[in-house]
Amino acid sequence: MTVPTNTIQAVARVGVREDLSNTIGALFPDECPFQKAIGKETATQVYHEWQTDTLAAASATNASIQGDDLTNGSRANTVRQGNYTQIMAKVVGSSTTMEASRTAGRDSELGRELMKAGRELKTDAELRFTGNYAATAPASGTAGLSAGALGFIVTNTSGGTGYVAPTYSGGGTSGYVNAAATSGTNRSVTEAMLKTQLANAWTKGGNPRLVILAPGQKQNFAAFSGLATQRRETGNKQVTIVAGADVYVSDFGEVQFVPSRFCSANDALIIDPEYWAVAELDSLKVIDLAKTGLATRKAMYQEITLVSRNEAASAAIRALS
Repeated sequence: MTVPTNTIQAVARVGVREDLSNTIGALFPDECPFQKAIGKETATQVYHEWQTDTLAAASATNASIQGDDLTNGSRANTVRQGNYTQIMAKVVGSSTTMEASRTAGRDSELGRELMKAGRELKTDAELRFTGNYAATAPASGTAGLSAGALGFIVTNTSGGTGYVAPTYSGGGTSGYVNAAATSGTNRSVTEAMLKTQLANAWTKGGNPRLVILAPGQKQNFAAFSGLATQRRETGNKQVTIVAGADVYVSDFGEVQFVPSRFCSANDALIIDPEYWAVAELDSLKVIDLAKTGLATRKAMYQEITLVSRNEAASAAIRALS
């Protein structure tokens, strides 16, 4: 059809307002299953310490003669462990012009970016706390670093050919983690590996309840032969950790397979949540930074560390392809 002469069309008209929705398609992948599952406590120094303890091995020959004098048995001492706090910070600056401008989908660009910064700090902590990291003591010109869970675990672990265990500054499991593990040659996971480490942790006194896995490893674990008869959807229970968790019914109780975007792609972190915590020296805060021009700058920060109350209650399967 022919458009009649002098018909006003929007395509060429000056003054047609833009149509910009107030909805922002935000994609924030910030589920942190490890931190969500574990406890919290307070730190009072940059080097936060705790103690671990264990029972003597059971003895089937514990017998005393009638009327005999009793002698003192050897008693194990507690082991003192620690970790250094890590300052995690995000800085946001917004010009006076930006804050005065009319925007779509938010009232303040500074406020919106601070909200995102808080969620980013949480994911930074998740990445550090689930990883194979050693601790670093703070010094002049050196930032303190927290050890990660895979750095702490030495007792119950499968590491592949060439695996080298993490080390502690005081030898054994005393002090802080001063060298992370060397995982060894990658190999395919088997159900037997999982069963072995669950049994090891349970034998030591732990009750592992979560296996935290990267997406690829979550799919590998879901492909165990015969798993279909041992797995069920958690239904309403899964929201207590994170959506998408499966329950594996082991010989030592139910264990959830939990996908995580921030854990190692080549390791399975098997934890008893009771024996892990985040210790806060300085809880999450927002502070104003000095104003030096036509902009407002704010910093969001926290100073925290990971506490491994007893690494023998958990386990790791390392070097997975």
